Amino acid sequence: MYRYLLPLSLAVFSLPGSAQTVTTGLGSAHLAAQANAGRAVEPALPLTLQAAIALAMNSSPDLSAAQYELQAVEATLLQANVLPNPSLEVGIEDRRRETRESTLTVSQPIELGGKRSARMRAAESSLSAASSELNAKKAEIRAAVITAFFDVLAAQERVRLAEEAGELAQRATNVANKRVAAGKVSPVEETKARVAESSVRLELAQARSELSSSRKRLSATWGNLIPRFEKAEGQLDVLPELPSTDMLTRRLATSPALSRARYEVDHRQALAQVERSRRIPDMAVTLGVKRSEELGRNQAVVGVSIPLPLFDSNRGNVLESLRRVDKARDELSATEIRLDGEVAQAYEKLSVSRQEAESLQKEVIPGAQSAYDAASKGFEFGKFGFLDVLDAQRTLLQAKSQYLRALSEAHRAAADIDRILGEATPATKQ
Repeated sequence: MYRYLLPLSLAVFSLPGSAQTVTTGLGSAHLAAQANAGRAVEPALPLTLQAAIALAMNSSPDLSAAQYELQAVEATLLQANVLPNPSLEVGIEDRRRETRESTLTVSQPIELGGKRSARMRAAESSLSAASSELNAKKAEIRAAVITAFFDVLAAQERVRLAEEAGELAQRATNVANKRVAAGKVSPVEETKARVAESSVRLELAQARSELSSSRKRLSATWGNLIPRFEKAEGQLDVLPELPSTDMLTRRLATSPALSRARYEVDHRQALAQVERSRRIPDMAVTLGVKRSEELGRNQAVVGVSIPLPLFDSNRGNVLESLRRVDKARDELSATEIRLDGEVAQAYEKLSVSRQEAESLQKEVIPGAQSAYDAASKGFEFGKFGFLDVLDAQRTLLQAKSQYLRALSEAHRAAADIDRILGEATPATKQ
């Protein structure tokens, strides 16, 4: 008989491991399939800002995680509302039938000290904190999409600007070739023109690389690693509106991050109340019947059980919860200071970027364009040297690049304000 025990034991212990291996392999494949299936793929069409925000809101894994956390906390609230279960106890004394005594009792614990109400308040405060966390996550994702979208618009404009600069450089090279062939200028002028054209080609390659990177950053906000949209369609040159300071102050008081910090204080206070309620012991009421075969009758059994808090009064947990309340209050104060500084910084950045963009659009770029046109015509008629044309062209391209940078900074600052306040600013509602 013993010779069968060893193979049987090995078989028993090997089966769970192999089954676990198969299950793990299937589970990994299933998770991979779920991850691939969860990625949103946008249509191969021009992408608008609202479409990008909708894609991110529907498919962002960070937002999905926050929603699952909210659902988990809702389940915690459901559990906090239940009453403790009763217990059934059956006992038999004496093996002899004629003198046997059988006891059947039901014991019901009764919570004292307001434990159930304190537990429910803690769960409700946790639900409010999770809801505020979800709102904050939505604001962060929306701001990230807005920033990435306008980065794509700016990158597209840089590519267009680099292509335009390439055409201008090629035209300048052709003019230099003709003037060299006519013997009006030195061949050095042609060499300078070709060097300038090569430099513009490098800038075009860099602009295209930046566009590719910005497209990937945008599509990554909804989980798509390979963007399929043709281009971003929007108005980059429409500057975000500058909100009033009163509106910023009013909205900052109800911002998701600040609300989350306030709910955390409430949650910690509720948990402290739960620990205080645990200092009062619960009682248990017992009801039952006892059957005595020797006496031939049934006897009622009634009892009450109350623990004596002689050694454990839950003092340590109460002190810990109170210190957690103090910590949450300090974190609330720190959050208020931090958000106020971030809003002020983003507001100042938006104001300066707006002024810079307006100045460049109305004064600098038209002047640089006029100087470049004059230098180009003068070079064709032999009135200016090619260095004058290069300087004018460089000034024009720098002004346009600076204008794009100012527009990008303005939209980024508006997105930061949107992230902090938790609502879309007027400029992002397009």
